[in-house]
Amino acid sequence: MDLEERVRKTVSLFKENIGLIDGVTLTRDEKHIVDLAKMYASDTDSWIRKNDYVTAFSSIEYAHGLLDAVLKIKGKDPYGHDK
Repeated sequence: MDLEERVRKTVSLFKENIGLIDGVTLTRDEKHIVDLAKMYASDTDSWIRKNDYVTAFSSIEYAHGLLDAVLKIKGKDPYGHDK
């Protein structure tokens, strides 16, 4: 899998996982972290349009890490590593 495919796959996975946060009660800080994750994911689209897949990959991976942390705290680990 080349880098462009990897970025697109990770973006797709992020979009799936962001849906897991729907209906979950978040603290103000958790909501801020989710908002940051969404902003980094949005930035990824800009990097893709510029064909900068290295920065796009970094951006979406960071977004995914932020989201995963909040999901884990809320017991919604999408990878089956629940508490």
